[in-house]
Amino acid sequence: MEFLDPVLDEYVHNHTAVEPQLLADLNRETHLKVMIPRMLSGHLQGRVLSMLSRMIRPQYILEIGTYTGYSALCLAEGLQKGGKLVTIDNNEELKPMLDKYLGPQLKSGVIDLRIGDAMKIIPDLPNGIDLVFIDADKENYSNYFDLVIDKLSPNGFILADNVLWSGKVIKPIEKSDVDTLALDAFNKKVQADMRVENVLLPVRDGLMLIRKK
Repeated sequence: MEFLDPVLDEYVHNHTAVEPQLLADLNRETHLKVMIPRMLSGHLQGRVLSMLSRMIRPQYILEIGTYTGYSALCLAEGLQKGGKLVTIDNNEELKPMLDKYLGPQLKSGVIDLRIGDAMKIIPDLPNGIDLVFIDADKENYSNYFDLVIDKLSPNGFILADNVLWSGKVIKPIEKSDVDTLALDAFNKKVQADMRVENVLLPVRDGLMLIRKK
């Protein structure tokens, strides 16, 4: 999952804006209490998400895969005044932690948390999405892309996480490795889609940046 030399990785983190205290607390608690904490976006990628969101200045964000809420908080930093972030996750057990860290923004309506199946929820969401972040089950990445592409506003953006999958996408892939097969298929699908332009950023575990033409 980490491709940089540890010393160089430390240098990168030391020369990246510090994460806000709330995110540092969430980072720490996730590592202490939640299974597979590497699913958390973390300091570097979180600041990348925040920076991209601030550059795009979205009014309407969709996040597919909330986990413990770290990336949602980062993306929400770039929302326009009166903007909204809809985030979807199917793990109800994480709701107490989400209520703790997203609480004020949930109450104000800035963040709208939906617990359930994203494949069923997304079709009922309104059009005009400015930014989508896909970080959920890898088998459905291509399906999520198909569901959101027509809901994107003109020049809207999609970000897809984990698209390098610890480098497995460039190695021989066994038929039983459904996640790697799905991610490789997603990357090829995006590359061939004439409706979008894309850049695969080697940030952390790979971040695909996609703009709808």
